[in-house]
Amino acid sequence: MRWTIPAALLLLAACSGGQDDESSPEASSNVGPLQKAERPAPAEMSPADTETEAPTKADDTIDVRTIPAAIRGRWALDATDCPKRPGTDLTVLTIDGANLRFHESHGELARVRESGAGRIVADYRFSGEGEEWDRRMRLDLADGGKTLIRRDEGEGAAAGPMRYTRCV
Repeated sequence: MRWTIPAALLLLAACSGGQDDESSPEASSNVGPLQKAERPAPAEMSPADTETEAPTKADDTIDVRTIPAAIRGRWALDATDCPKRPGTDLTVLTIDGANLRFHESHGELARVRESGAGRIVADYRFSGEGEEWDRRMRLDLADGGKTLIRRDEGEGAAAGPMRYTRCV
């Protein structure tokens, strides 16, 4: 019963057509460079972002409610972090069907905008270090699936793409 009311409120909020309050950017004065890469500033949504068009998909075998299977796995900005155990692998990004897990933050898939076998553009709800924020990300496979290119979109996004190496 405890979760029924919040869940119902979330469903009502999702259907209300209202806009999310993203007016308070997080303070970043005490955030280090690695943490800024993990936790970019919230994205601003444009009016076009509130449309409810169906995400594109390359073929009928792709589930547009999850992160494509080819993208899932363990990735590192610094390949030397791959063999390290969790907690010491500072540049590792672990991806499953609905989550992005960084060293100090976690993003849950909120909305798929585009999807294909080796790419996804989606909105994620992030939390970490006692804060929450939204971020749109584009994830693309390259080099035959050995490289993941991450591009954050929106105001405050990282200046350029980040290249991850697949951890084996």
